[in-house]
Amino acid sequence: MIEWLSDPIDTMNETDFLQAQEKQNNLTKPQGSLGLLESIAINISALQKTQYPNVNHAQIIIYAADHGIAQENVSAFPQAVTAEMVKNFSAGGAAISVLSKQHGLSLQVVNLGLVAKIPAMVLVENHVISKGTKSFLQQQAMTKEQLIQAFNAAKNKVDQIKKNDCQLLIVGEMGIANTTSASALVCALESIEPEELTGLGTGIDSGGLEHKIMIIKQSLKHHNAFLNSPLKILQIFGGFEIAALTASYIRSAQMGIISLVDGFIGTVAALFAIRINPLCKPWMIFTHQSAEQGHKKVLEIINAIPLLYFNMRLGEGSGAALAYPLIRSACLLQNEMASFSSASVSEKLD
Repeated sequence: MIEWLSDPIDTMNETDFLQAQEKQNNLTKPQGSLGLLESIAINISALQKTQYPNVNHAQIIIYAADHGIAQENVSAFPQAVTAEMVKNFSAGGAAISVLSKQHGLSLQVVNLGLVAKIPAMVLVENHVISKGTKSFLQQQAMTKEQLIQAFNAAKNKVDQIKKNDCQLLIVGEMGIANTTSASALVCALESIEPEELTGLGTGIDSGGLEHKIMIIKQSLKHHNAFLNSPLKILQIFGGFEIAALTASYIRSAQMGIISLVDGFIGTVAALFAIRINPLCKPWMIFTHQSAEQGHKKVLEIINAIPLLYFNMRLGEGSGAALAYPLIRSACLLQNEMASFSSASVSEKLD
């Protein structure tokens, strides 16, 4: 359906992996004392085929879109917030705006389909597929052609940043009701009951949670006969921004770009990317475990170890942006620490 999805992805280079591991073992520290930081640097070395891993050239892209399922009162916030937050990103007032400025990272927002019409704004690109998706309680969220458009929009963005020598991509999302979409997606893909996975999203109460679970259950039953592939499930339950996240992870791996996976929505998209093309997984770093109920479960399905647990549930790529300096530190420690021999430091006794 989307030919580029089968483009080759480089695997880790075993020689570079072993050489990076040996280099780490000879740095002036007890072996393994930097924990996950060592593993991160070694893995990036193996992917980039160098003993000097580098993620200094990084980019943040936020995909924004509205969801038809918001009509079913599954969110604590009105749908208008999606467009209002896009304006906030542009004005520099959102959490991800502050973090991008702090770390000196370029931020772009891609409008894939807001219900509200927005004026031209700095940092915002309009690639509108439709005024939001349809409510998947009654029909498929998007058509096959719309899914292809969302995938290709993400591919084009990744290809564009690759031309600018991007080494690491943070992808975020904005879309009221997208935790409902993400929960339905995982339930359909992994045959999980909605009660096990569905959380409070933007902050609904217990009654709102029961209603949200009921909507997902009814939707799964309605579409049960058509849940036959990850792409079809994305078409039925996904938002444009979740589809774009999925495509971004795959295309980034194809282009040799490390992806930092954010919270629940990002991890659901990563799960779908892995199901579509398993070779993309080594190119992902899972940055944090959010407070959203289903996030831990999806991380377990992927067998991913998150770097942080700050009890966050904001989205926008905010958790990934917070983890970015840790990834840079991991690389710098491998690149710039002295070895035992160069620093004339005695090694561990036999």
